[in-house]
Amino acid sequence: MKISIQSKKGLTTILSIVIEKKTIQIELDKRLDKLKSEVSLKGFRPGKVPTEVIKSQFGKTIYGEVIDKILHESSQKALEEKKIKAASQPKIDLKTFGEGKDLNYTLEVDSLPEIKLADFQSYKATQFLVKIENKLIDEKIKDIAKNNKNFLDKKDHEKAEIGNQVIFDYSATVDKNKFDGSEGKGVQLELGKDLFLKGFDEQLTGVKKNDIKVVEATLPANHPKKELANKKTKFTCKILNVKKSEETKIDDNFAKKIGAKDLPDLKNLIENQIASQYKQALDSITKKEILDQVEKLHKTELPRNLVDQEVHKMTHNLKKEEIEKYKSKNTKLAESRIKLGLILNEYGEKNSLKVSNEDVKAEIQKQIKGMPGQEKMVLDYYQKNPSASQNLKGALYEDKILTLFKSKIKLTKKELSTSEAEKIITNFNKNSQDLESEVNNQEDKGKKLEKKDAKPSMKNKSKGKKVSKK
Repeated sequence: MKISIQSKKGLTTILSIVIEKKTIQIELDKRLDKLKSEVSLKGFRPGKVPTEVIKSQFGKTIYGEVIDKILHESSQKALEEKKIKAASQPKIDLKTFGEGKDLNYTLEVDSLPEIKLADFQSYKATQFLVKIENKLIDEKIKDIAKNNKNFLDKKDHEKAEIGNQVIFDYSATVDKNKFDGSEGKGVQLELGKDLFLKGFDEQLTGVKKNDIKVVEATLPANHPKKELANKKTKFTCKILNVKKSEETKIDDNFAKKIGAKDLPDLKNLIENQIASQYKQALDSITKKEILDQVEKLHKTELPRNLVDQEVHKMTHNLKKEEIEKYKSKNTKLAESRIKLGLILNEYGEKNSLKVSNEDVKAEIQKQIKGMPGQEKMVLDYYQKNPSASQNLKGALYEDKILTLFKSKIKLTKKELSTSEAEKIITNFNKNSQDLESEVNNQEDKGKKLEKKDAKPSMKNKSKGKKVSKK
């Protein structure tokens, strides 16, 4: 086997590889001998089929299999010998081949760049710590108490008012006809919340126990049965009971009812919950600080094919004119993603970071525990979508790399009040939205692009998409 570099331009190398016919013949003979012991032909005993007969029937197939095997093994050996880390599948171009001939081919490969990593001491970032005020914790507990009201029976002659709970049975008709779902038993409504149908609560004000009240309302436009959508409906309601709410006493008993040990434990749980939401949002800002420096501190040539693949992935649903219009922006975004992915991966490899199957399983279990009642759906999703598990593995790998950064770089801790944290998060979100407006415009035109950075928000607890590509 002869290997020589035919040309090298940037990260693209073309290797010339020659496999002598003698080597090919040895592999052909091995394959023929193996086939002789396996093949069964009419008129010949097993294992006794003449070599010439096998060659006449299977020669072309055998030669093709042997050449494929030699191409695979020799191309891998050539890359190892020349110490080339391929960025993607190399291109093979056969020059000469055929029985009794040398195999001569070229191997065109885009290699991964050699990256000289910046020292961790070159980085600095801010780690935000939020002090959760007691006032905020108390407000949250009061909100929970409002949603966990206790209702006591009113006297039979007392009428229902806004804020009272009315319990009733109903029978409904559309154009004097009953329909599926036209009857309800023991329905409970807290008047004033308008959770049933628009205007329904208001018509129940003034009713008392044992009254019969006819309520007229319009069924919703998104009713499961299209023929009933937006239909005016009469509900004949039998009032079973009217209850008034009592002020919920916030004490140990209240805390126990909603799953805490006592009131101090409930306050601690609420504080941790609020702190966790702020931490997730602010950690995204710290992450962007680090990633911006990763990109700034490294100059490296990028494999053109990886950038092209990323651009294609981003734009393959767009029309030709849209692809051209956003070509420059999309290329820049693709280059940023590939660059960050390569550099972060290099940091991971240099520091022997790995994500095991056990890490992935543990994360899936964590997600399952965080979605009570939907455990099977989460498990089925990962079992039926192998790529989802692979993406999760990539996200965990990136998390490990960023955790490494935080343990090595100069990290300045800054304590914030919740109002200060809100301002920082709002400004960060606004800047992120401004930077990504062009991307969002393309999404409106039928394209779904991954966004470069996660947008932290106190209203959205889900993790943002990852920047790096493994």
